[in-house]
Amino acid sequence: MRTRLAAAALSALLLLLPGCQDQPPADTQTPSPTDTAASPQPTAVSTSPFALPCYPDAGFHPINGTNRVNLELAGLLYDGLYEVDQNFTAQPALAASHTVSADSATWTITLRTGVTFSDGSPLTAQDVVYSLNLARQSALYQYRLSSINSVTAGDGTVTITLSLPNGALDTLLDVPIIKESAAAIPPGTGPYVMQGSGENLSLQRRDTSWRSASRLPETILLRSISGNDALISSFDTGDITLVSADLTGTNTPGFSGNYETTDYPTTNLLFVGFNAASGPCRDAQVRRALSYGMDRSTIVQAILAHHATPTPLPLHPNSSLYDGDVAAQLSYAPQTMAQLLEEAGWQREGGGTYTKSRQTLELTLLVSQDNAYRCDVAAELERQLESAGVAVTVDQRPWEEYLSALSAGDFDLYLAETRLTADFTLTPLLPSGSLNYGKFNDWNITSLHAAFRSAQGQAREEAAAAFYEALTEQMPFTALCFKNWSVLTQWGQISALTPTQENLFFGFVSWELHTGT
Repeated sequence: MRTRLAAAALSALLLLLPGCQDQPPADTQTPSPTDTAASPQPTAVSTSPFALPCYPDAGFHPINGTNRVNLELAGLLYDGLYEVDQNFTAQPALAASHTVSADSATWTITLRTGVTFSDGSPLTAQDVVYSLNLARQSALYQYRLSSINSVTAGDGTVTITLSLPNGALDTLLDVPIIKESAAAIPPGTGPYVMQGSGENLSLQRRDTSWRSASRLPETILLRSISGNDALISSFDTGDITLVSADLTGTNTPGFSGNYETTDYPTTNLLFVGFNAASGPCRDAQVRRALSYGMDRSTIVQAILAHHATPTPLPLHPNSSLYDGDVAAQLSYAPQTMAQLLEEAGWQREGGGTYTKSRQTLELTLLVSQDNAYRCDVAAELERQLESAGVAVTVDQRPWEEYLSALSAGDFDLYLAETRLTADFTLTPLLPSGSLNYGKFNDWNITSLHAAFRSAQGQAREEAAAAFYEALTEQMPFTALCFKNWSVLTQWGQISALTPTQENLFFGFVSWELHTGT
């Protein structure tokens, strides 16, 4: 989605549930646009040179780094074995091909030939082994690579063995491959190399890159910044060409001026979990009914300002595995909600609250008070469910108390967000998972999930259909939406952007740049 944006709201720092966080613990917060009165229309496109922000004191290591702004530069300096597109499909990069064992537990990857690092040395299988093993120990990539048992080098090949078979391992292997080196900025195979020192840094095009880089800017300037105020000022004055931001949330000042925004999909899932161990939500029929009472489109439009994609399935609609017909059957349907509750023995008279054997259908919805937009979503869910005859009390708690309440099962419903991996496996949310706070337990679901995770090709589509059918029948949690993030660019300077969750510069060679030199 690409629109012109003159004003929007600032989101708070993304607060994900622990255990499924596959992103840097950002030590900087990227602001978002301010609410400003009509910004003046540009009379001409600026011809400022292409420039990006950086925090020179925060380090640029693509695997061990912690600064999100600096890590975003990795897409220009490094390549992975694969890169994942906006449909969450793996495309080969440094990998030329791969073979997978029948049980999906062993992947053998043949490397692209003729690839060199920025120092001129050739890419080797040992460099790949070094990079993946380093990533397995890093905060940024440890979770997604946790099922890897070993990585070994062959003659132009790398073999990966898994403790949990995975037929879509390639979607997890967009990890930057670096030369085995102790350098703070290790050599990479990307189309650019960093040059300079201190605050005088730039990216210089590598004409020896394996990618066709001749149409890319010869030099990309790096503007040194030290904090949010400097970032805002540099973007507002046009010194920086683009920034990324989370545009969900509520009105905190940030960027202003004339710019465009391009949304890109993420695997950040906003969902409602149910207490499957006690209270009315022990009944799967009640859980399914409540899911039908949640108007996801209204939440996305009214609260998230369209910067999300509504879905009742924990699978992004961009994925080739997504079944739109099934999703439509699970979407907002108050009449279906009423029918399911009545079948479960709940009665509603005179437009009041549902009751059953003198028990009123009263539920507590737990949410962290430290995240403004989630509190707004919780309030909207309260309104929607109460209008349908379910009494809901929103319980807002500080983050640590929220986590304690989750662990204690002190809720009927809880609102949470987590980042899934690009293979859309749900291990943390299922039985024995670290995020299964509702204490849901179903052996069949676990078995079907394992079959889905390990399946390949057409069999994966069939396994996914069987798994999601069973999951939505039991409904241990229900998806609300997948959030979008956004790239803000100076008005008229860039078009045909294709950013992705892991690489803002995905498909950079095809972008249309109208900047100066």
